[in-house]
Amino acid sequence: MNNTLVKTIGKLVNTVSYLSPSYAAKKAVDIFSTPRKGKLHAEELEYLKPTKQKVFKYDGIDIHTYQWTGSKQTILLVHGWESNAYRWKDLIDIFKTEDYNIVALDAPGHGNSGHKTFNAVLYSECINMVAQAFKPDIIIGHSIGGTASALATNNHKLPVEKLIMLGAPSNFDEVIENYVKIMGYNKRVVNAMDAYYLKHFGKLPSFYSIKNFSEHLEADGLIIHDKKDRIISYRDALHISKYYKNAKLVKTKGFGHGLKNEIVYNHILEFLNA
Repeated sequence: MNNTLVKTIGKLVNTVSYLSPSYAAKKAVDIFSTPRKGKLHAEELEYLKPTKQKVFKYDGIDIHTYQWTGSKQTILLVHGWESNAYRWKDLIDIFKTEDYNIVALDAPGHGNSGHKTFNAVLYSECINMVAQAFKPDIIIGHSIGGTASALATNNHKLPVEKLIMLGAPSNFDEVIENYVKIMGYNKRVVNAMDAYYLKHFGKLPSFYSIKNFSEHLEADGLIIHDKKDRIISYRDALHISKYYKNAKLVKTKGFGHGLKNEIVYNHILEFLNA
């Protein structure tokens, strides 16, 4: 979505807010929650085709999973926004040579999974459902997938041994604030969005912060975040590290938000083999 279109949509939602704040909030949340990318392309489907695939249902939503069987510990891979299970290809290939049992899922609205919209709370429940089935020893999550994994682990007391968070936001409130700035929403829209989240989720977005869901994070943790991440600030990693007491923080520079680099993979392997 180009910048001109973004600003045009933002102005339209702002205008609607003077007539119906609740409708403007619904449209703003729908836009925020609807991924524009993340579906699988032909070459990605070809890579995933040989795997053991299983579809779970959460609240009527098909959640697609892929498994590469191995004799060692089970690793669950959790991708981020507008991505899919294929984003883990490099790590999957490394883990296969190490003979780990690997499971990856597509989030709601992404990859082969169903649904049109996505939110981190819903994602955390889907992660829990998949974790209950596969009993992972290790969970690795990228971006919002990392935060949703921490939320699932904490809320459901998942008995994982290790949790790795790559480029993860420390709270959902800041993610929404960034979206509001990009769209140029006025204060009426922002207040109406808060009311919408309170009505439909029972809590304001500010509640979903690492400080409020770290009580049961007992797994050994590894936080990897790039100093130059332009999507999620490195400050988020510092915030996560402050409240996730059992986690080690590794700072990188020059790998961006994706963190797809051999140095990052070596940090992960060292942590798993420790």
